[in-house]
Amino acid sequence: MTVKIAVIYYSATGAVHALAEAVAGGAAAAGAEIRLRPVAELARDHEIDRDPRWREHVDATAATPEASPADLVWADALAFGTPTRFGTPAAPLKQFIDQTTELWRDGLLADKPMTAFTSAWNRHGGTEATILSLANVFYHWGGLIVPPGYTDPAVYAAGGNPYGTSFAASAGDGGAPDPATLDAARYQGRRLARTTAVLLAGRRAADPALETV
Repeated sequence: MTVKIAVIYYSATGAVHALAEAVAGGAAAAGAEIRLRPVAELARDHEIDRDPRWREHVDATAATPEASPADLVWADALAFGTPTRFGTPAAPLKQFIDQTTELWRDGLLADKPMTAFTSAWNRHGGTEATILSLANVFYHWGGLIVPPGYTDPAVYAAGGNPYGTSFAASAGDGGAPDPATLDAARYQGRRLARTTAVLLAGRRAADPALETV
């Protein structure tokens, strides 16, 4: 049975979108089925139009299916991405998370492996705090947190954040993630997929009835 992973993210100018694609690509390379889903934009047009990069990204991804709570139910594992906003997730991702009350209440998010990634303008601009903020959500859901840790050279090459892949836009090429950071994101996706596959295999071995689910 193929592992199913939902990569849920918010991106304004495209940096987190690039990270999300890399995480999804790494998971797919490990054999996972992927749903790559941005959450709904909350900003108004006149706010978006103040930044040409924001407008360009919104227009370029307008046809992409948006995330829904059903994607969380479908998935065996979850990856969440967001730019940091003062050390916390951006409002659009938080609003999406706030829609999961019924799923949480019914236990539909419990025991799923989860991971997170982020971007900020500065290297010390709140990336670790943002990932830890998302971890608080995972604790409430009963998720199984899968960080990259210091488990692969790709993590070190991208700056050594063990909590999750993080990108400092001020150090990139026009705000686009550099190759080392994208490699780390792909590794994070592979690690999530492989960890989930091992977990599901163990569950099926313990309960053969799950093979038919």
